Amino acid sequence: MSIEELETEALRLDPKARARLAGKLLESLENLSEAENARLWAEEAQRRDAEMDTTPDSRCSAGEVFRSHP
Repeated sequence: MSIEELETEALRLDPKARARLAGKLLESLENLSEAENARLWAEEAQRRDAEMDTTPDSRCSAGEVFRSHP
């Protein structure tokens, strides 16, 4: 099953079941090793960098970010 199929199925769950699943998923992230956590953040940074390269209009300044997210 692909991640997209899994997401689709998870979103079909009732709210209580989705909340339970979300809690379990978040809890599982708390148990990552420091190395695994660093690897995941590096991958995310590379993904965001690539996204900014392909869609430069999506960029915003730090000031814009902090004004829109108090």
